[in-house]
Amino acid sequence: MKTVAIIPAYNEESRVADAVRDASCFVDHVVVVDDCSYDQTFDEAYSSGAYALRHVLNRGQGAALQTGTSFALKNLNPDVIVHFDADGQMQGRDIPKMIDLLSNSDVDVVLGSRFLHGCPDMPLSRKITLKLAIIFTLVVSGIKLSDAHCGFRILSKSAAKRICITRDRMAHASEILDLIKVNRLKYTECPVDIKYSDETLAKGQSSLGAITIVKDLIKSKFFDV
Repeated sequence: MKTVAIIPAYNEESRVADAVRDASCFVDHVVVVDDCSYDQTFDEAYSSGAYALRHVLNRGQGAALQTGTSFALKNLNPDVIVHFDADGQMQGRDIPKMIDLLSNSDVDVVLGSRFLHGCPDMPLSRKITLKLAIIFTLVVSGIKLSDAHCGFRILSKSAAKRICITRDRMAHASEILDLIKVNRLKYTECPVDIKYSDETLAKGQSSLGAITIVKDLIKSKFFDV
C-alpha cells in the first residue's frame, strides 16, 4: 500500500523539515506545498527530501492541500493520502493506526480527533469555537463528529479523487466534511495527539476568523453566492 503525505506550508522554515522527517518515517512519499512563503520554507522542504511545490500567489491551506493531492494522484499513484501539518503539532506516530483503521474498517476517510480520549490543553475560547464547529457541522453537513476541524485526515485513493477542494482558505475543513456527506463516503474518527505551543496557537485560526468562515459557508451552501 503506497502512502503519500500532503503538507501545506506557509512561512514554516523553522519547522517544516522536522514535519517532513516525522511523516517520512510512516509514509512512502511526502509532498510539501509552499503557499508563497516569504521565508525559506520551500528550500527547507526540498532539502529534507520532500517533493516541494510552490504557489506563486498565497492562496491558503485548502488550495495547498488540493495542489498537493492533485500532484500525488497524477505522479505518485498513492493508495492512501495523508493530510499532515507543517508546524509540528501533528505526530507522525499516529499515521499507522489511522491507516490500519482505513484498511480494516471498510471506510473511505479517517478523521483525526483531539477529543475522543480527553481534551487537549488549549485556550477556553478555542475549545468553545471547536465545540460550536461540531454543532455547525452536524446541522449543515449532517455529520456527527467529536472534532470537526482537526485537519489530520487519511483518505483512500478513491475518496481523494472525489473530494475536490474549492475553498482555498480555512473554510476547506468544513467543505471536506460536506463533500464526504454529498459523495456518501464512509468515515470514522481516530484519536490523535496534537501538541500545542504558544507560537502555533498564535498562528492558528482565530475565533473571529472561524465566524467569517461559517458565514461564507452558509452563503455558499444556501444562497449559492
